[in-house]
Amino acid sequence: MSANRDGEAPDPEDSAHKVYRFSQNVPIPCYLFALVVGALESRKIGPRTLVWAEKELVDKSAYEFSEAEAMLKTAEDLAGPYVWGQYDLLVLPPSFPYGGMENPCLTFVTPTLLAGDRSLSNVIAHEISHSWTGNLVTNKTWEHFWLNEGHTVYLERRIGGRLFGEQFRHFQALGGWRELQNSINTLGDKNPVTNLVINLDEVDPDVAYSSVPYEKGFALLFYLEQLLGGPDVFIGFLKAYVQTFAYKSIVTEDWKKFLYSYFKDKVDILDKVDWNSWFHAPGMPPVKPTYDTTLSNACIALSQRWIQAKESDLGSFSSADLKEMSSHQLIEFLALLLLEEPLPLSHVQRMQEVYNFNAINNSEIRFRWLRLCIRSKWEAAIPLALKMATDQGRMKFTRPLFRDLYGFDKSRDLAVKTFLEHRASMHPVTSMLVGKDLKQDQ
Repeated sequence: MSANRDGEAPDPEDSAHKVYRFSQNVPIPCYLFALVVGALESRKIGPRTLVWAEKELVDKSAYEFSEAEAMLKTAEDLAGPYVWGQYDLLVLPPSFPYGGMENPCLTFVTPTLLAGDRSLSNVIAHEISHSWTGNLVTNKTWEHFWLNEGHTVYLERRIGGRLFGEQFRHFQALGGWRELQNSINTLGDKNPVTNLVINLDEVDPDVAYSSVPYEKGFALLFYLEQLLGGPDVFIGFLKAYVQTFAYKSIVTEDWKKFLYSYFKDKVDILDKVDWNSWFHAPGMPPVKPTYDTTLSNACIALSQRWIQAKESDLGSFSSADLKEMSSHQLIEFLALLLLEEPLPLSHVQRMQEVYNFNAINNSEIRFRWLRLCIRSKWEAAIPLALKMATDQGRMKFTRPLFRDLYGFDKSRDLAVKTFLEHRASMHPVTSMLVGKDLKQDQ
């Protein structure tokens, strides 16, 4: 439960049953109330952390998330004391529609994070960060969702910077900018749901949900960090912001007033920020922050080689191209290709020959690779993409895969047929949104 465990005892009225007790002494908004029932086992992975999962996944999960305590300590150093007591993790069934959900004391996560090399643990840093931004300081309405998510992505990346170096933080930040470009390409740069502060009058928040509040929100905070004196100065603001608004729900205007009062000696700088465009204009932000591209350069160079390659150049690629690249860089390499026009079919076929991406099970790499194949109209990838879209239900993966399959004439009918066959076993939010994407929402 989203609370601290407070013992268990036989049910006095029926000894065949147990009564489990929980206590939550910190006030929480109602959306953070969560209860889980299942055949679960746990493993201790830190002084205040158990990981819970079904027995088939519990040891794998314990390995994958073993950095949780280091992340918690780093977050406390950055944002202030962790007030919730226990920090447990629960691995949900594959149909869980999100990467994670920050229920207090018990983060829910998707099994798609189980890459085997801890490379997708930034999601754990993200959910840990919510213990301050979101769970202590909460958006008053979902129109101000960026207050929860933008600050949480900022804190998540600060944790990554402390643990893995400042270049890594910038690399993740630049990856986020590309993720934002991808979302805005999909949604349309005039679409009002790409505003940072959106109008949800008569709009279902689930339908408006995208990476925009996360990445546009982060971009604003990263831009302000660079404008106002750098990371050490800006983390002082974040810590004070959490202390000031802890146990409260706020709107963007409250945040902005506090920003101005905290940086009262820099009002002239703040007045130059185009607040109206940042908050109320659709599309990409009015300003792009500055990024250290050290770790991105190899990804950019390799993606450009593929984009510019003629048929006669395909022999120049080999498995050695990837020898020095981390899984984070492979994700970025594929993400860069997805921002361009689809590659010729011969190129993705050659890519499979030399890199064997089909053999990679890391969900973030596999997802982007299969999208690349479908967009290049490679029919052999259709069953692989359908399998990934239905073996798990994380909307970040399932929706774009189904959309791409629907957009390819050779797979459109099969995509609809497969969706209708699997619809009943999908999470209701996933089912509703994929149904809209595939024009099956009547």
